[in-house]
Amino acid sequence: MTSTPPPARRSKISPEREQEFYDAVLEQLREQGYEALTMEGIAARASCGKSTLYRQWRTKPQLVAAALRADRRGTLTAVDTGTLAGDLREAARIAAGTSGRDTRLTQALGHAVLSDEELQAALREALVEPELAAFDVMVGRAVARGEIAADHPAVEFLPAQLMGVLRIRPLLEGQYADAAYLVRFVDAVILPALGLAPAHPTPRHPAGQTP
Repeated sequence: MTSTPPPARRSKISPEREQEFYDAVLEQLREQGYEALTMEGIAARASCGKSTLYRQWRTKPQLVAAALRADRRGTLTAVDTGTLAGDLREAARIAAGTSGRDTRLTQALGHAVLSDEELQAALREALVEPELAAFDVMVGRAVARGEIAADHPAVEFLPAQLMGVLRIRPLLEGQYADAAYLVRFVDAVILPALGLAPAHPTPRHPAGQTP
């Protein structure tokens, strides 16, 4: 029977120093990938003792998840435009704001995301679950306003659609999913699936141009 290790005992460090730790994590993650990333290497780059990292974050997956969360430039939790269509477009813009950076880091994590259960759990807690909760809040407001039915079959797939296209476009087209692309996707695919027509369909723009 495996016992759960006790929570890390966090000492007080300044936000600036904490960011230095996160920068060291992300730099090495981009350079080496997750498997080659070590607490020793992070400590050396951040000019601190390895024990400091273990005391603050306990494990490498916990530290990586915290660094990725700190690197996010936007969150869906504050989105509330008054309509589900508006919320989803705003969610697309926020997602696009970090698409290149997040996609590179996701690629750096490689197959460890699938094979390391502790890393999966840390990433879900730090990054995935807050966004899923934000989607649930958006849908809940839309149901309360009468925009969609609570049991609409397309609701289940909202996060997978938006986050999936964000990750797959670089593979399919060699380009990151910018705001114009993701908003067009919302208007052309997600809103029709929900039975919501966009008020002003977003025109397609040549690659590299935004409205």
